[in-house]
Amino acid sequence: MKIDVNFGICEANGLCAGAAPEVFDLDDDDNLHLLRDTVTPEIEDGVQAAIRQCPRHAISVED
Repeated sequence: MKIDVNFGICEANGLCAGAAPEVFDLDDDDNLHLLRDTVTPEIEDGVQAAIRQCPRHAISVED
């Protein structure tokens, strides 16, 4: 499964980075970076938490 972030609506508030820091990173300029783009079993729970917590619904997973 592939992680997709719609950067056009992302507010870079960092909730996803808190839920899955191994996948999402917020830099010093408040720009969100996707560190990994594929869901693996060890990060799946964190990615799902990030999807649920995103206030703009900017994160999704595609098969």
